[in-house]
Amino acid sequence: MTTSPAPRIPEAVHRRRWAILGVLMLSLLIVVLDNSILNVAIKTIATPAPTGLGATQSEIEWAINSYTLVFAGLLFTAGLIGDRLGRKKVLLGGLVVFGIGSALAAESGSPGQLITYRAVMALGAAFVMPATLAVLMNVFERSEQPKAIGIWAGGVGLAIAIGPITGGALLDHFWWGSVFLINVPIVLVALALMVWLVPDSRDPKPGRLDPVGVVLSVLGLVLLVYGIIKGGELADFTDAKVLATIIAGVVVLIGFVVYEKRSDHPSLDVTYFRNKVFSAAMAAIALVFFALMGVTFFGVFYTQSVRGYSPLESGLLMLPLAAAQMIFAPRARLLVDRFGNRATTTAGMLLIAATLAAFAGFEADTPIWLLEVVFFLMGTGMAHIMTPTSVVIMQALPREKAGSASALSNTFRQVGGALGIAVLGSVLATSYRGGIEGSLGALPPGLRDTAGESIEATLGIAEKLGPRGQALVTPAYDAFLHAMHVTALWGTGVALIGAVVVAVFLPGRTPAAEAGEREPELISTGD
Repeated sequence: MTTSPAPRIPEAVHRRRWAILGVLMLSLLIVVLDNSILNVAIKTIATPAPTGLGATQSEIEWAINSYTLVFAGLLFTAGLIGDRLGRKKVLLGGLVVFGIGSALAAESGSPGQLITYRAVMALGAAFVMPATLAVLMNVFERSEQPKAIGIWAGGVGLAIAIGPITGGALLDHFWWGSVFLINVPIVLVALALMVWLVPDSRDPKPGRLDPVGVVLSVLGLVLLVYGIIKGGELADFTDAKVLATIIAGVVVLIGFVVYEKRSDHPSLDVTYFRNKVFSAAMAAIALVFFALMGVTFFGVFYTQSVRGYSPLESGLLMLPLAAAQMIFAPRARLLVDRFGNRATTTAGMLLIAATLAAFAGFEADTPIWLLEVVFFLMGTGMAHIMTPTSVVIMQALPREKAGSASALSNTFRQVGGALGIAVLGSVLATSYRGGIEGSLGALPPGLRDTAGESIEATLGIAEKLGPRGQALVTPAYDAFLHAMHVTALWGTGVALIGAVVVAVFLPGRTPAAEAGEREPELISTGD
């Protein structure tokens, strides 16, 4: 007679496990929601005061990337601190810091303040995200963990769907800071529920912290991204300061890899990358977010500045992308079982490349339903990349390394997105300045330089000039559309590189899947 194993979760915790998952989802939701809400506010923040902050395109890029880079750089260390001090304590602390950063960001009086307070928000978010998954693993029995993780992951898709709509609705009725202030009441509710419901847990054998590695990784990424964004702002990548900053960033990142390779407690175990399958899957995640974040960046200016849609309407236009992810991400595994990881992921990458190429043909009067179709196909492609690569990453390493693999996947996604905004944003800025400069000759030298920074800067100056400025509006639209086409083709090239990488290095169909298909034939023959 076999006895079922004794439950390892205390009965009191087991009874409220789904309520605990709800609290964890709420915490995860605001962390992920923040970036998707900000996407529709980009244009408003770029508008001159009093409507916005008059942020330049490079300052907007930094408002996004200050969050992303701090979040990505601290993710590993935050997870280790949670293991050491207790996940509940770290979750509560992370939420408090995130809430304070949100309140400060809402009241920012300049782009510089917004960039700084976004970094504070990221500091809190970095402690929230890994702790939610760690708590989940400690309140669910092993048999229920896959279902709970699936619901947890679904929270990301939900945030992508409701973020732009929430942000658009807030901007239609309130000032731009409301997209950050909305986080504060949600944080207060999450804190109260967490104190009441969530048990604390810690790792009896926590890993050692790696402060040197964290500093080197964040410093290297910030220098690299700063140099790329500055080059786009100046429309000159041969500038001595730009080249020096980019080279310094690369050198520091090389130093980071060398240090991690020699460390006995690395935050990034570079030996993982000896596995070509693991490396290819990581590259695919980074490249797809590189391309997609760049598209989101210029897509907002296209729908709001060129097409004239409100922030809410712009948010609603993003729904097909989110809907496709929510529909196909849970079902992507069926295609993997049928055709294998390599075929499924390569097809997803090629679909992403095709949708990015479609943006190169969009004009000011392109039927909007075509944009909706492209967004839906983009979400479909993304779903068939993220699910297979996530499975490959988790299976490429030993089971005890699952936490590291998950954190590393998230880090590469964030870094890929940050570099996408930096590189493609710089391509957009450089192309736009080149296209509009010929129409700015009548402006005073000081205004001429400012007007060439972005379409919002040009339109803002045109509005201040009154009837004289109307002559700038059509050239601004034309210059932006040309810049968008160039940027979309760059993104297409990146996606095609990703398709080649996964086609060459990812595994095809697993022997188990092939055996599973042959099994029914063997049974019927035997009968």
